[in-house]
Amino acid sequence: MIHDSSKAGFQIVSIGFILIALAVTFSGNAQKTKRPNIVFIMSDDHAYQAISAYDHSLINTPNIDRIAKMGMLFTNASVTNSICAPSRATILTGKHSHMNGKVDNVSPFDTTNITFPQLLQKAGYQTAMFGKLHFGNNPKGFDQFKILPGQGSYYNPDFITKNEGEIKVKGYVTDIVTDMTLDWLDNEREKEKPFMLMYLHKAPHRSWLMAERHMNEYTRKTFAEPVTLFDDHEGMPAAKVAEMNINGNMGWAGDSRVSPEIMDELGLQEIGFDKVRYKMQVGRMDAAQKANFDAAYQPVMDDFKKRYPAMTEKDLAKWRYQRYMQDYLGTIKAVDENVGRVLDYLEANDLMENTIIVYTSDQGFYLGEHGWFDKRFVYDQSFKTPLLISWPEKVKAGTTSDELVQNLDFAQTFLDVAGVAQPTDMQGKSLVPVLTGDLQHWDRDAVYYHYYEHPSEHNVNRHYAAITKAYKLIHYYFDLDYWELIDRKKDPMEQHNYYDDPAYADIRKDLHKKLDALRERYGDNEARSQKYIDGFMPLAKEGKVYGVEKRILDPIIKKWENAKKNE
Repeated sequence: MIHDSSKAGFQIVSIGFILIALAVTFSGNAQKTKRPNIVFIMSDDHAYQAISAYDHSLINTPNIDRIAKMGMLFTNASVTNSICAPSRATILTGKHSHMNGKVDNVSPFDTTNITFPQLLQKAGYQTAMFGKLHFGNNPKGFDQFKILPGQGSYYNPDFITKNEGEIKVKGYVTDIVTDMTLDWLDNEREKEKPFMLMYLHKAPHRSWLMAERHMNEYTRKTFAEPVTLFDDHEGMPAAKVAEMNINGNMGWAGDSRVSPEIMDELGLQEIGFDKVRYKMQVGRMDAAQKANFDAAYQPVMDDFKKRYPAMTEKDLAKWRYQRYMQDYLGTIKAVDENVGRVLDYLEANDLMENTIIVYTSDQGFYLGEHGWFDKRFVYDQSFKTPLLISWPEKVKAGTTSDELVQNLDFAQTFLDVAGVAQPTDMQGKSLVPVLTGDLQHWDRDAVYYHYYEHPSEHNVNRHYAAITKAYKLIHYYFDLDYWELIDRKKDPMEQHNYYDDPAYADIRKDLHKKLDALRERYGDNEARSQKYIDGFMPLAKEGKVYGVEKRILDPIIKKWENAKKNE
């Protein structure tokens, strides 16, 4: 047999080129289908009003805004229960509070719950958490963690770590959490694996201690007052009895930085654990940090001492609003700077293209609206939360969505993008259709909310609600018992109750149907509500509930005990 060597050579070369081409194609397809990294950034009590992508009037946050410019900003993102630990439990489990058991900050988290980090870790993701978890000391599903105990401290904070035990780190908490995050990305991340990183800030949670570098700047700023700063809550009984007014319920020392010595000198009455909160936070500073604090705040306090004798209640409310905004927004300045550090790292290390980046808060916060600070209510500034998501090549840059999305949806979203099966008991919806513009596969027209922690600090009554883009139907129960109907379009400040207005009869009927359907879908009912009341009240009676005063607590306990006797 005679062989044509030139033809054979051509065939070998051709086969070689084909194999190379197939390898390149396979490699390219593998790269395209590579599971995305997930960077979940969450601050504590960060109001959407305090992000310039939403509102430029209070602060400029160019680094947080970068996420919206790269991806999508949500204008109707919300929480299922506006209080810290329950919100975090909902995020981790993808279940409403009544299903995961963490209905308030007092009750323990049911550790038999399966969380999305556990599922991602099992599916091959490298997982890490740095910053504020708020409940539990040993989060499941993490290859590495360094978390603040409980609320944590702004200065020289303690951490609970997976490998080092309890440690104390000198410095400012927002910077430290970022240092830990960047160190993990640089030195512990396994580059061949996809990763899920939870980067969780304490700021801007109360008591709003800003970094030394921002004190001189922010204690000299002045901010526009909200139009409802002096809201009288007419026709809104639950709002009327709430104790979260900037002037009257905010502490002088712990919140407004009027030192205990100046309080005594001016005869200012302590509110709650006011002086203790001041000493716990400012007292953690070392000599150099305290000197910088004094240099910035002493002129403010000297001016206040001069003005105080002639100040009316309205003057005091205005002054305290400015003090609140200066400190609250000052803490956010450091958050924004540090988010920028993480984004810069991702860009510099070619990690941006295949990484989903989420910026959110565990709930919203009142920045003087209705005269308030804090959260808890289903009114917008508490109920709504900032949400900005980037995912290059999947989410169109610079887009906005007004779809009704919740923190309930994060777990299933992350499992979806990672190609991991979603447990059937999770109650949210993957946000992928919204992110990719595939709205024919998104059909949510209402969301459900339920707040439980009462009687407790701030005296916000228990309530549940159905919320659409246009309305809110709210039922307050247990202590107060009545309904509210909010027209979100006609009354965006949420100062009026239209429930008994005949013009809203058909709307009210439709909202009740929606509420009943939501409660049935999510498995919430009066029996569950009573179960959590009966579990909470003995703790409140034993004094294990933070911040509630006897004048509020005792009548509620008596009412509950009488009701139990009459069952």
